[in-house]
Amino acid sequence: MSKPAAPLKGRAARLARLMPTTGPSTAARTPFVLLVVLLLGGGLITLLLLNSALNEGSFRLSELKRDTTELTDEQQALQRDVDSRSQPDALEKRARELGMVPGGSPAFLNPGGTVRGKPTEATAPPPSPSPSPTPSPSASPDPDAPAAGPSASGASAGPSGSPSPSGSVSAATPDPAAAPAAENSPPPTSPGR
Repeated sequence: MSKPAAPLKGRAARLARLMPTTGPSTAARTPFVLLVVLLLGGGLITLLLLNSALNEGSFRLSELKRDTTELTDEQQALQRDVDSRSQPDALEKRARELGMVPGGSPAFLNPGGTVRGKPTEATAPPPSPSPSPTPSPSASPDPDAPAAGPSASGASAGPSGSPSPSGSVSAATPDPAAAPAAENSPPPTSPGR
């Protein structure tokens, strides 16, 4: 068996009293070291998760900025289209394509019920030569058209028997040149403001 260690003397004994022994104090230090390691590990994992979340957010932010730029460009292009179609010459051209004519001089109603001004009828300018074929006189007559009689040679009469305002074209017979233009044109739209 081994002998017990000899007691230390002098300076060595004083140093031995100052130094802690390694036996029971090592067991008390272990939970503290584990706690520090766990805190450091948890902090690192939290930093990694936070960093990845920030990166994901920055990617989403750049994507949203790109989408905003594209939508702003599209909105500006649409606004340019609206502005170009809202100009007076463009409106006049589109109105003529739809068969509209400039109005005559207006009349106004006064609060007392009297009329101020003399209204005039809007007249269409003579039609320009169109590339559409015109009906030939030798074509067969329309079965729905009224038969030519004594009223067809004079001033044409409207549906009520009174002379029509234009005096030369009957209201019952449509203008063949105006019919295709009305069929091919899209319905009027209102501006989106």
